[in-house]
Amino acid sequence: MRTCVADTGYSSGENYAFLERQDIKSYIPPHGTYKGGPNGFIYNEKEDYYTCPQGKIIPLKKVFYEKKNNTKKKAYRCSKKTCIDCPIRSACLGRSAQEKSFTVTYYRAEYERNIARVNSKKGSYMKDKRQSTVEPVFGTLTQFLGMGKVNTLGIKQANKCMHLSATAYNLKKYLKYIKNLPESIAGILRFIKYRKTDEIRVRIRRFAPLVF
Repeated sequence: MRTCVADTGYSSGENYAFLERQDIKSYIPPHGTYKGGPNGFIYNEKEDYYTCPQGKIIPLKKVFYEKKNNTKKKAYRCSKKTCIDCPIRSACLGRSAQEKSFTVTYYRAEYERNIARVNSKKGSYMKDKRQSTVEPVFGTLTQFLGMGKVNTLGIKQANKCMHLSATAYNLKKYLKYIKNLPESIAGILRFIKYRKTDEIRVRIRRFAPLVF
């Protein structure tokens, strides 16, 4: 497997990083809440700091895990001295803050590389393929084949259910697209002028055993 296509529900820095370690290119749209730092701030990837619109440096202070959803993040903060004489201090810090501080996902680089792929021409193509070939399968399985819930215990048993459901889906799709051959001898003879296959010969033998 060289590529991974999924919807926004699978977006996370951990997923992007894992796929890159496996040498798999991801095409997963990020959450709308993702931001690579405050607006107007420039990131220096080599030395890992941000520069504000006034040219002041906001350095990295710590790496931590956010308690709410256990996501890995980086905290950036400058000193009070840096912001005290800033001409846009009130607009940047608000009323109560004394210095500029913010957090950014630890996997910023992975996010940015994935976003670049998603916004590319190939990313648009992969999105169309996902919406036309992958998502309808889940809709059919949940709405028509009883897979709204897997009533088994353990991953192995759930995997069996999914394989059986996928088999049923594939059979249903195969039957839908099988060519409807004409049932009459006259129709068969007209059809055979353009195409001779084993399937047609079987159909002909069924209605006219002496043809061959």
